[in-house]
Formats: sequence, C-alpha cells, structure tokens
Amino acid sequence: MKRLSAPPTPPPFGTDAVNVLRYILFAKTPMSAEGNGNGSSYARVILQQCLSARLMVQPATESEDAEYVQIGRGLIVYVCFLKGASETMIDKMVKSVLEARLSEPTDGGRLVSILDLPGDVMIIPQATLGGSLKGKVMQYHGNVQKDDGLRLYTQFVEKCEKTVAIANVKTGQNSIVRYGTYGNRQVFSTETNGPYTHYIEF
Repeated sequence: MKRLSAPPTPPPFGTDAVNVLRYILFAKTPMSAEGNGNGSSYARVILQQCLSARLMVQPATESEDAEYVQIGRGLIVYVCFLKGASETMIDKMVKSVLEARLSEPTDGGRLVSILDLPGDVMIIPQATLGGSLKGKVMQYHGNVQKDDGLRLYTQFVEKCEKTVAIANVKTGQNSIVRYGTYGNRQVFSTETNGPYTHYIEF
C-alpha cells in the first residue's frame, strides 16, 4: 500500500544536506525549465546523482521498527511546490527531470539521462526548498498549502513511476522508483561519486 502522506502533526522539515545546498545554490543562477515570465517559479527541484540512497518513510513506534526505502545507482530528486503550482506542470517537470542528460555512464562516455543510464530514482519531498532568508530566519510563505502540495507530489510520483516503467519495457531493465512520505522529516543517507548536483526551477 502506498504511503505518500504523513499524519498531519509533523511539519515538513528538510535534511541538513539540502539546507547547506540551498546556501550554495541560491547564490548562483539556477537552470530554468519553465518559469512564469515574471522571474518567479512555481516549483523547485534539486537533482543529485548517487551510487546508493536510503530514506526513512515511517518512523519507529513502540511496536514496530522504522520503515525505509532504498535505491542503487541512480538519481535523487528533491522537489518542492510553490504557490501557483498546478497539475499542468507535472508532465513537463517529469520529462525534464528524467530526460536531462546528467548521468555519467560506466564507460565514461557522454552524459545520458537517468532513463538511458539506466538507473533508479528516489523522490524526496523537500519543503525547505521554498524558503526565503529574511534577516537570520528562513520563511516559507511561498510554499503551497499542504493539501495542494500532497496532491501535486502524488501526481509527480505517479508520473515518474509510469515513465520509468515504460522505459523498463523498452530497455529490458528493472529500474525502480522509491519516494518519501509527504510531511515527514526526511531522515536520509546517500553515497555519491562526487557532489554532482543541479538545481532547476519551473
């Protein structure tokens, strides 16, 4: 059974690694896959290449151990939806994320997409990407409402799953898509072959 949403109590916190990335990346001009023509964005994505990744999707309770998902070599996708985001963006976002030629093949040749590598995909809801530094405090007034964010996140995950499944049929591979629980603290670990990270606005 799919678990995309956490109970309403915990707020959507981010990983320390991504908060560090925000300070590095926001000082640079991001890649833009769409935009609204007014210099602002409706969604933000960070793409991180990985050799492996492991994410907690359900915290431990008194009666059960914590539940994790994991992937092998592939792509980690941190995603955040901002005010004004809509379902019409999802197809373009998924196409951009999965078809961008950012993955290094084992033979050291030209970069390929994660679908052509082929590799696994891990999607992590990352509300902190919508933050804006005001003085010494991060504010998140630009994020979508939680119910809207969950709906868009669910559609994004489902579209990624369908796209990877179609690619698997064509390539004969068995790449997988794993994803975090929307609204949970994203307890996460990964191994990479270098800080090969890209930030995209839509």
